Amino acid sequence: MATTAFYSFSAILLLSLLFSLTNACFPSDRAALLAFKSTLHEPNLHLFDSWSGSNCCHRWYGVSCDRETSRVADINLRGESEDPLFRNANTSSGFMTGSISPAVCLLPRLSALTLADWKALSGPIPPCLTSLPFLRILDLAGNRFSGQIPPDLGRLSRLAVVNLADNQISGQIPASIANLTSLTHLDLRGNQISGQIPYNFGNLRMLSRALLSRNKLTGSIPPSLSYIYRLSDLDLSLNSLSGPIPAGLGKMAVLATLNLDGNKISGTIPATLIGSGISILNLSRNEIGGDIPDVFGARSYFTVMDLSYNNLSGRIPKSISAATFVGHLDVSHNHLCGAIPAGAPFDHLEASSFAYNDCLCGKPLNPC
Repeated sequence: MATTAFYSFSAILLLSLLFSLTNACFPSDRAALLAFKSTLHEPNLHLFDSWSGSNCCHRWYGVSCDRETSRVADINLRGESEDPLFRNANTSSGFMTGSISPAVCLLPRLSALTLADWKALSGPIPPCLTSLPFLRILDLAGNRFSGQIPPDLGRLSRLAVVNLADNQISGQIPASIANLTSLTHLDLRGNQISGQIPYNFGNLRMLSRALLSRNKLTGSIPPSLSYIYRLSDLDLSLNSLSGPIPAGLGKMAVLATLNLDGNKISGTIPATLIGSGISILNLSRNEIGGDIPDVFGARSYFTVMDLSYNNLSGRIPKSISAATFVGHLDVSHNHLCGAIPAGAPFDHLEASSFAYNDCLCGKPLNPC
């Protein structure tokens, strides 16, 4: 009886193995991949030499299939890699030209599309990507993609990572982005994106990193950003943002890095930022005025605090000596006056950190 059961089980395993070997790749998926490849040119590493044969789920470079459905799930082609193929070619980076064929949208179970760091891929992001309901990762960073972000991006309810950094993307951040309630990582740095940050950006409650620097964004910082309780890294630097800093940013539970430098932000420094969990605070090169809030205490722990190139006035607050730690402090190019407090953290800072103010004095500057 046991022997019969064993042979039956073995037969099932054999049939399953034969099925996986002969049916691991759907013909429609294979055709879509070959059409996708036809618009790409990679002359040095010959990555696409492996894209041959009938089974696209077996040893096609950068292609992975779902084991249960045997449908193509991932396309992972990264131009900077530690893969042995790159090392054997005596390079850590590759160079690929071409564009993204809309044929990639014919892969109905695609969950990840990575075409990053090839330096020369160009053309638009196919709008049809928003018809891929299982897409979780879209990484096209480090290329020359242009045009706008697909307006219907918010349809992709499973999307967790969007990385379009360092391209030539223009237009606005689509309003539908606020519907991506599973999004954890958004990187749009180094593009030509204009317009305002959507007012309901704070709907992205799962977001941990929002990197929007080096664009052409205008308008004010939406107060709704402070509703993103998982946000740890917010970089809005080198845009043309204006208006005040929302005080709510200093009340966020895990925000550790806040870069707002290189904008047109005005108003005063919210006192909430000083006693928050922020450890890297860069507000330099704005139009911020008023005093530096005199509310430093045990919760104040700054590895970097850069307030340079603003319109700050008054004195350097004495309470800064009560901070648990202040590593790098820069208040240069303001209108501060009075004596620099003695002791930590001022005893390890250089004169350049205090230069070009109205009438600061004391070590490391001239005596008062």
